[in-house]
Amino acid sequence: MTTTTTAIIDLDLPGATISRHVYGHFAEHLGRCIYGGFWVGEDSPVPNVRGIRSDVVAALRALQIPNLRWPGGCFADDYHWRDGIGPRDQRPRMVNSHWGDGVEDNAFGTHEFMDLCELLGADPYVSGNVGSGSVAEMSDWVEYLTRADDSPMAALRRANGRDAPWRVPFWGLGNEAWGCGGHLRAEQFASLARQYATYSRNHGGNALYRIAAGANESDLHWTETLMRSFDDLAADPAEPARPFQAVSLHYYTMSGSWGDKGDATGFGTDEWYTTMARALRMEELLTRHSTVMDRYDPHRKVGLVVDEWGTWWNVEKGTNPGFLYQQNTLRDALVASVHLDAFHRHAERVVMANIAQTVNVLQAMILTDPGTGALVLTPTYHVFAMNAGHHDAAALAVHLRGVETRTVDGTELPLVSASASVKDGTALISLSNLDTETDRTVVLDLRGRDVVGHEARVLTAPALDAHNTPEQLDAVAPAAHSGVRPHPRGLEVDLPAHSYVTVGLGLR
Repeated sequence: MTTTTTAIIDLDLPGATISRHVYGHFAEHLGRCIYGGFWVGEDSPVPNVRGIRSDVVAALRALQIPNLRWPGGCFADDYHWRDGIGPRDQRPRMVNSHWGDGVEDNAFGTHEFMDLCELLGADPYVSGNVGSGSVAEMSDWVEYLTRADDSPMAALRRANGRDAPWRVPFWGLGNEAWGCGGHLRAEQFASLARQYATYSRNHGGNALYRIAAGANESDLHWTETLMRSFDDLAADPAEPARPFQAVSLHYYTMSGSWGDKGDATGFGTDEWYTTMARALRMEELLTRHSTVMDRYDPHRKVGLVVDEWGTWWNVEKGTNPGFLYQQNTLRDALVASVHLDAFHRHAERVVMANIAQTVNVLQAMILTDPGTGALVLTPTYHVFAMNAGHHDAAALAVHLRGVETRTVDGTELPLVSASASVKDGTALISLSNLDTETDRTVVLDLRGRDVVGHEARVLTAPALDAHNTPEQLDAVAPAAHSGVRPHPRGLEVDLPAHSYVTVGLGLR
């Protein structure tokens, strides 16, 4: 059976710009994300550039990765940056107490991370240590990275082999200060955020965009406390927010509880629908936190940065439980697509987002096989690739009519998600069918501009838990989609069960 949904899109009414930075990524010193993922070392038989794995860089460059957050996560508030500079064989070791309780040798530090960002063509997002660090330590790190003259930290950087300063646009003031970043109360952290932001200085032409560690899920009190700590946000709209410029939000999707999150594979349809309903909760969270922010920030000077999001499943059997290694299936891909739709709809407030994480951890873009050295692109990777046309495009409102719903845990789950954008004479429409069994036809009611061409791609697979492996690299991979036809209102698109489809339009 096929059902029909209508999507009304006014192509001539562009909205807020969808920042490319909502397609950001996250690399923590956790499991095999850094070591064995990004970093293999200069003596590795795996092809690398100065120890950084070449095929990982190539795959992420193909995604046009806009930014990379590092070194954490919880690890950030245990990380002392001076331990990760200088000759590698002289760097002190530390215990990674949050993730597997292993010993970290600090082989991958500041210079290696900045080298990685340059290879990727990505902006660095550095998370500073508020939890166990000091104001002076953070201030020195900013100076070390970004100052050009003969200051003490600039001289230290030169002694370690880097003459020119780096450009560092994004700066995190702690991480999860309500939890692993210090178990602080909102009022305590708000005062610290102002203090740390003050000493995280702009040097030369490098202007920091300071992001204060924000709320966990629905903690509106945390967001309101941070908003009340800003200088007058209702004053001159041209004046930037001070002393920091954004607050963050974290939300993870799972089908179970924190103690038993559900398995990444082998799940049934009930778990599929529970997962989708929880993924769509991101829309509610963005609306609620934005409403609180609007009360204090009518000019929308303050950005909302969702710098940790994605699925979190039980670890794969036989792997270190502290390494958070999980498989990535078609279900994960559709979790990503509905999150990205929500970010597009909230483009006026959501300025950046970072999926957790990039390689070998949680909802990864890439998995690397330690036995064969193979690189696996996950279904989630393909959603990001299919959505590249949304980067820095103007959001278009999508008005859905005739969307069927399914009752999940007492709430109604819409079974179609969509978003759209326009840029440079083109438009991109993203469509997700969350129904496990029913194909759909979506009529694109396209208004305001003439459509002179179209091209579509589809991502789906026979099984809900289909995933890619070193033996089957393309079990879930995008393909050209022939199921698009002219319609009196615009176009008619076939949307198979459990699928993701993008339709690119040429406009005049």
